[in-house]
Amino acid sequence: MIDVCLLGTGGMMPLPNRYLTSCIVRYNGRCILIDCGEATQIAMKKKGISAKPIDIICFTHFHADHISGLPGLLLTMGNAERTEPLLLVGPKGLERVVNALRVIAPELPFEIKFKEIEGDELSFEPYGMPAFTLKAFKVNHNITCYGYTMNLRRQGKFNVEAATSAGIDRKYWNDLQQGNTVTADDGSVYTPDMVLGAERKGIKLTYVTDTRPVSSIVDNAKDSDLFICEGMYGEADKLKKAREYKHMTFYEAARMAKEADVREMWLTHYSPSLVNPMDFMKDTKKIFPHTIAAKDGRSVELKFED
Repeated sequence: MIDVCLLGTGGMMPLPNRYLTSCIVRYNGRCILIDCGEATQIAMKKKGISAKPIDIICFTHFHADHISGLPGLLLTMGNAERTEPLLLVGPKGLERVVNALRVIAPELPFEIKFKEIEGDELSFEPYGMPAFTLKAFKVNHNITCYGYTMNLRRQGKFNVEAATSAGIDRKYWNDLQQGNTVTADDGSVYTPDMVLGAERKGIKLTYVTDTRPVSSIVDNAKDSDLFICEGMYGEADKLKKAREYKHMTFYEAARMAKEADVREMWLTHYSPSLVNPMDFMKDTKKIFPHTIAAKDGRSVELKFED
């Protein structure tokens, strides 16, 4: 199960009823924050989420509405007596940008580690668990910007009959079920494929903001259970502006969601001029019916199918 909360849905500047962009993802006691705009801490407090357990913060890019909340968040984590290292992930130059912001948060009781993305994509296992991968992929904004996909794979069912017929002692079953190769006391080697069926459908989450529509988004969002995507403008006459400033309209996002065959899409990163996103949902849903004009604090638990 993956717990997702879209903390803020605003772009450019915070509004009284719309905080700046951020999203928090929790899995198996782990916690990943994507972007950290101004008022992220307030949004977390409203949802009863503590900053202390955050393991990783991923940044799409270095515009202020996506990173300006970081210094305050770091101070809060420090005041909570956090000692565990914090991993920051983002475009090349991340360490330089963060250290500049830390002029107002110079001393912290925990180490900050950096993973800078170079090139078009980066994929890794953030917790050393092969079942959970985090991938960054390049999109098309007016500065270097990345989207993120999280993939929780699900191994096949344990086949008791296969394990029994192979003469595998029960004490090794748990390790094999966890995907580990086992060497028995008599020297026999047992591998997971001996007792596990075909891999089952896992859980996939994709997060994209501040970009024009590009094929890398469709490719990486393919078959996502949840696709969180920028919808800067709902007004049809704002397409020219979206192209000029490298953003997206609701309708462009909906077309990508349809092409990627995602299960559900949440729109986010609204322009301050967009007072009521719901006004434009009728036409958006004509393109992709499973579209939601998300509001701050929208949450969901993504679960395995069975």
